[in-house]
Amino acid sequence: MSLDQLYAPIASDMEAVNRVIRARLHSDIVLIRQVAEYIIGAGGKRLRPVLLLLVARALGYEGKSHHELAAVVEFIHTATLLHDDVVDESSLRRGRSTANAMFGNAAAVLVGDFLYSRSFQMMVEVDDMRVQRVLADATNVIAEGEVLQLLNIHNADVSVDQYLQVINFKTAKLFEAAARLGAILGGLDETGQAQLAAFGRHIGTAFQLIDDVLDYSGDEEATGKHLGDDLAEGKPTLPLIHVMQHGSAEQSACVRQAIEQGGRDEFAAVIAAVRATGALEVTRSHAEREAKLAKDALSILPASQFKETLLELSSFAVTRDF
Repeated sequence: MSLDQLYAPIASDMEAVNRVIRARLHSDIVLIRQVAEYIIGAGGKRLRPVLLLLVARALGYEGKSHHELAAVVEFIHTATLLHDDVVDESSLRRGRSTANAMFGNAAAVLVGDFLYSRSFQMMVEVDDMRVQRVLADATNVIAEGEVLQLLNIHNADVSVDQYLQVINFKTAKLFEAAARLGAILGGLDETGQAQLAAFGRHIGTAFQLIDDVLDYSGDEEATGKHLGDDLAEGKPTLPLIHVMQHGSAEQSACVRQAIEQGGRDEFAAVIAAVRATGALEVTRSHAEREAKLAKDALSILPASQFKETLLELSSFAVTRDF
């Protein structure tokens, strides 16, 4: 099933969110408009706003704030992408040049700042302290995750738990916040909000783990990024950690050197070690466990087409090839 088919129950909501995004991107500064339009116009799965919309709808929400907050979540995510690509010195995302490659690092960082500040203007307008707290906390944790990942670059001694902490902070936190916001709009109490926040955290973790798998097995045209980008940047992701912990001395040494040195010189040997040790299967199995936990957390929702879509998205998280 394609994403367009999955998103069909909220097609009108997504159109409304896109209108909000376009309107809120406006700035009198031409460069801000150019860079923001470039990165937003690149598309993407829009997963985080979709989770917010689906959870809110599954709980019977009929207001308008979900459109504004879905746009806020997308702006925060886009800001992190702009900053990520500068830090990682990336040149390709979603099959085309990154904003920093097109407009320069300074412009990418500053427009990322603009998107962060615009998102905070928008969340204040919703006038709900619970919403502001969730998004403020999430943004802070994401920043901590970015720093944690930076500290782990070229560090071949990162443990599984340390790596999962980076995922929890850097990636899963915004999924968690999006689902919690949907629960807040839907009128759930703190216990219900926490359960749906857990859904977001688990599905976000599953998505990131599959990204780890695709970095060593995906189709570059489908994923829109070069294979081995994480390795080139010296990032110790779960497949590599598995090789170092369970591979032969030779395989472990090869991966260790690749992480510590960065680059793609050892890519063929690393791929061979990853395949020989079953590292991708182990990582995928971990993602499947996370997706199962995500589905279990949805038990709080009444039956509806929106709940079914959330369940299907949980499966999509681990079956996708892009």
